[in-house]
Amino acid sequence: MVKKTLSLLFILLTFNSFVFAQDKNSEVDNLFHIDQMNSHNENFALYFKTREKAVLARGENSNYINDYPKDLYIYDYKTKSSSPLISYEWFPARAKYFLEEYDFPVFPDDFAYYLLKDNTTLVMISAVKSLNANFKFDILEKKLELYPRNGKFDFIISSIAKNCGHDNFKESYKCSFYKPLISSTLIN
Repeated sequence: MVKKTLSLLFILLTFNSFVFAQDKNSEVDNLFHIDQMNSHNENFALYFKTREKAVLARGENSNYINDYPKDLYIYDYKTKSSSPLISYEWFPARAKYFLEEYDFPVFPDDFAYYLLKDNTTLVMISAVKSLNANFKFDILEKKLELYPRNGKFDFIISSIAKNCGHDNFKESYKCSFYKPLISSTLIN
């Protein structure tokens, strides 16, 4: 009888820890889009793709980093075509224009990307603590701007953005929540 009770207790504890581990994984998925997300109107998807060539650059914590950064791509469901949206080819130089006091390379996968409901604006929140700058990117015009520090978004624990207000005169006050797109390298 004691053996059966101990066996049952062991099985229950094992099952509970297994279920708890599954819940933790689903919590991460609920907070972030990892490596891929669909647009709000489901006309396109944004996804990260690892570069084929490594980048050799001066790092913040070491003399040099030899890394395979990820570029942000856009896939159009109608044309079934894919193209780079924010790539290492141009992004570090353009970001450097805004980041005068930051002396290290900035990669596209160093940010959390919030796609706004207009499906054309990406708000890029830095995941690098010492960077202390955020950007706004227009998908249609491919234009990068520094995001104002007094923007109208509240960022909750760097995972969910909340935008509250009136969309138009006829609608009531409401809040929209946005999950960011992040690269899997930020989790590792």
